[in-house]
Amino acid sequence: MTDLQDVIAALVADGDDIDRLVANISDAAWSLPTPAPGWTVKHQIAHLIATFKIAGLAARDPKAFGALAARLSDDFDANVHATLNPYLSEPTVALLEKFRYERAAAADALAQVPADQVVPWLVRPLPPAVLASAGMMELFGHGQDIADALGARRTHTDRLAYLVGFGVRTWEFGYLARDLTPPDAEFRFEITAPSGRLWTYGPELAGQKVTGPAVDFCLLVTRRRHHLDLAITATGPEARYWLEIAQAYRGPAGEGRAPSQFAA
Repeated sequence: MTDLQDVIAALVADGDDIDRLVANISDAAWSLPTPAPGWTVKHQIAHLIATFKIAGLAARDPKAFGALAARLSDDFDANVHATLNPYLSEPTVALLEKFRYERAAAADALAQVPADQVVPWLVRPLPPAVLASAGMMELFGHGQDIADALGARRTHTDRLAYLVGFGVRTWEFGYLARDLTPPDAEFRFEITAPSGRLWTYGPELAGQKVTGPAVDFCLLVTRRRHHLDLAITATGPEARYWLEIAQAYRGPAGEGRAPSQFAA
């Protein structure tokens, strides 16, 4: 079982990495477009603030979270924009302070939940370590959009283990987002950590296999790079199709990224 305090520490460290990306950029840079259509750097941080605020509420006050969730509409994109839009008018200094506050508040609230209990969430209740891993997925994906906008190169550590595990855990989300039935076939994942360690998941003799570097796997399941631009390989027809639809989040898949979009 994943140790809750370890994954919380990884979540905090990943948040600090994104903080460093934006802490000293100019006001003009906050308005740069990111690869997400219609979203600037400011939109990305506003979305992360809203996400961490909701996660903190879910861990700290499940009843209040339930009331908030009951007010959400069936329109996923409308909900996303309704939660982030109030922050877009904030001065960038205030926005950065809110980003720091909500990250810290969410991490503290999740750390207080007993590891064997669950936290209510938008799709289904999750153990606190899994919800923290979902937070790392949000930071990775939106952090990549910010880095692409700023022309920054990111470095990664074996903290990615929690995000890789989350991506494997949610392997069926790409099918569900497209109203498809996940296949009965068993999958094997062999993912190489930044340190060179091999992380394995699933039966060793499974007919469907996905292999490659952890960074590329995370870029794949957050849909921040097209699979043709990644060193991810698939064995078996179901695994090859999975590369086309992989995502580690519920809701619409979105356009994703085009092949060779970042070739320059």
